[in-house]
Amino acid sequence: MKIAMHMHLGENAQMALTTLRENKMRSFLTVLGVVIGITALLSVVAVLMGVYGDMNAFLSDFGPNTFFIFKFDPGIHTSGRLSREELARKPLALEDAKAIEELCPDVQAVSAAVLQRIDESGRGQIQTARHKNKEVAGVDYHGVLPEDEIVFNSHAARGRYLTEAENLHRSDVALIGPDLAKALFPDEDPLGKDILVDGVSYQVIGVMARRKGQLMKGDQTEKAVLVPYRTYQKHRPMDDENLIGAVAYPGRMAEAEDEIRGVLRRRRNVPFDKPDNFGISSATGIADQFRQITSSVALLISVISSIGLLVGGVGVMNIMLMSVTQRTREIGVRIAIGARRRDIIWQFLTEAMVLTGAGGVIGVLLGGGISLLINVLLPKLPSSIPLWAIVMAVAVSMSVGLFFGMYPAIKAARLDPVEALRYE
Repeated sequence: MKIAMHMHLGENAQMALTTLRENKMRSFLTVLGVVIGITALLSVVAVLMGVYGDMNAFLSDFGPNTFFIFKFDPGIHTSGRLSREELARKPLALEDAKAIEELCPDVQAVSAAVLQRIDESGRGQIQTARHKNKEVAGVDYHGVLPEDEIVFNSHAARGRYLTEAENLHRSDVALIGPDLAKALFPDEDPLGKDILVDGVSYQVIGVMARRKGQLMKGDQTEKAVLVPYRTYQKHRPMDDENLIGAVAYPGRMAEAEDEIRGVLRRRRNVPFDKPDNFGISSATGIADQFRQITSSVALLISVISSIGLLVGGVGVMNIMLMSVTQRTREIGVRIAIGARRRDIIWQFLTEAMVLTGAGGVIGVLLGGGISLLINVLLPKLPSSIPLWAIVMAVAVSMSVGLFFGMYPAIKAARLDPVEALRYE
């Protein structure tokens, strides 16, 4: 029974392929909607999966137990703009970081970075770094504590990190990002050289290791100028924005977050019935936010792509109905010599599924080509198609054929063999 079924399916598939070969243009135009839908869907999935994996790699580089604490939520802002209340909040202070370190037993290490004041746009003044006749604008210039190396998993690829002695003595030394080092010192070793930032000369003592993730290449994190915390305060006493980083002990993330929230609410005099006037995020939390956003985008694109699949399905149904009309006599002969109704149904369903499946394969090839083209032309935009997406694309395209081929197949199976044999 199973062998016979396999033989029937094989014969039906072979007949369907023969039909495709004999009517190439008509078949292609019929499944054009399926091709467009699958291509669009796979292209978007490739970009979303690439970006999501890239962002995960970048965030995991900070460590899964790291908290980012700021006066507003340091995570992803879906609204795109900060409220006036958020911008007007009192900045966090170095004393807040010290209080967290002293009063939170589930926190392993704490660090703070002092930044320039945030304006109404949510950004600060653009800073420029210079060396001789070379200049780079938009550098990420701020002061950090030596604990920054542990808390944010920041390391020096060349040279060394900032020390506590340099912080206490307000030394004019700096650790710079890899992109900044490449731009200012393309043909020489930056260690021991001087750079000018905000009118102050700093000696370069190290170059930071590059963070994971292609999306962050060329971003401010790769153009950083890190100076000792007290050194920054010496030159820019008006700046008082602080980003606090805290690392929880493994397995104690929830407890550490509750402790940090309790300490900051007390220190910032937040009433028990009022929401926090500060934000706490973690690498895991930001990754979850990003996954929700990409999932929403993927859902929207899936709905749009389904329109192409619907158009393709209607085209397949029309062509299969036409095929039933053209092959009425053939159907009558098959029924007359013993073919059962389900044999006729499976014959036409197989043809419809092969037709849309071929469209799905073409869509997969085009989507893969677009993904490769994105990687070549836009190397900063990662793109990759997972195997499950390819399998799903072909399965969806074949299911379109199965669904829209059902009515023509049933119509063919219900033909009266006597009337079918008389049909000219």
